[in-house]
Amino acid sequence: MIQLEEKIYFYLLFTIPVLVVVFVLLQFWKRKAQKRFGDLTLLKRLTPSKSIFKSTLKLVLFLVALALLVVGLVNPKIGTKLETVKREGVDIVFALDVSKSMLAEDIAPNRLEKGKRLVSEIINHLGSDRIGIIAYAAQAYPQLPITTDYSAAKMFLQSMNTDMLSSQGTAINEAIELASTYYDDENQTNRVLFIISDGEDHAEGTTEEAVEKATEEGIRIFTIGVGKTKGAPIPIKRNGIVESLKKDMNGDVVITKLNEAILQEIAAEGNGEYINGDNTSEAVEYIKEQLNQMDKKEFEAKQFAEYKDQFQWFVGGAFLLLFLDIFVLDRKTKWLRKLNLFNENKKE
Repeated sequence: MIQLEEKIYFYLLFTIPVLVVVFVLLQFWKRKAQKRFGDLTLLKRLTPSKSIFKSTLKLVLFLVALALLVVGLVNPKIGTKLETVKREGVDIVFALDVSKSMLAEDIAPNRLEKGKRLVSEIINHLGSDRIGIIAYAAQAYPQLPITTDYSAAKMFLQSMNTDMLSSQGTAINEAIELASTYYDDENQTNRVLFIISDGEDHAEGTTEEAVEKATEEGIRIFTIGVGKTKGAPIPIKRNGIVESLKKDMNGDVVITKLNEAILQEIAAEGNGEYINGDNTSEAVEYIKEQLNQMDKKEFEAKQFAEYKDQFQWFVGGAFLLLFLDIFVLDRKTKWLRKLNLFNENKKE
């Protein structure tokens, strides 16, 4: 298992293509300057020991050394030991609405990004709980099975978007039914489902049945509302620029509204609470308090331990290449000159 401690230093790798472009432009400039100075063939005869390829070799050595230094700054760590540890926690599943209505921008930057931020902040405040993620629109899709790997959860969370499911609409019952299959521990007494949505539900008739079945299985359902009750249009964007607004079959602009009534009803029937997600810090703090009041179940989890720094290998390799670069001179090597690989010693 590999951990990257300071990923921000990877941005320094963008200097490599810049240096390559500068080097190429410098070579063109040198060639033009030489042409103005005199005949190129005559200049080659005056400097027979000058190597054409050594300057490129020196650049390659320098760029590889720079890349190794950057990786060294990132400080990769390798887990050298896999051990089983005892942890206590609650099984939590997040069901995030990815229907098109979640693109409405009545809450910055839009409902979907707000929902993703809420989930991410909740994960940041968890201790030893197991989590899973579901994406749903007209159907539900398992995004991440129940796990203790919070880093993986955040990675999958950030990749979620409204185009990941082809069938559009909002069927909360699908999310609840899929979530019921996530809880793989029969002895876990506290099973929690968080539904993050604007409350638009196109399958209201079957949602009550799904909630009832979930509560019978010991699942508590919390709902988090994102959006405004006054509503907002759904922008259709291309390359980040709004091209138009979504319209219905009559050509009227669709206004999507936060339906708190449905979310409150689901939470009440699911032995949970409805939480307004407008204020992220307040919502997360309230959820944290709710989870802390629940009984924790002990379970076993395998995880890598004894992570060891590996930066020294990359820094050492970089300094070795820089050291070798000192001994790579611009003139040709004697034994290569004797081989005359490029027929440079031919007399005319």
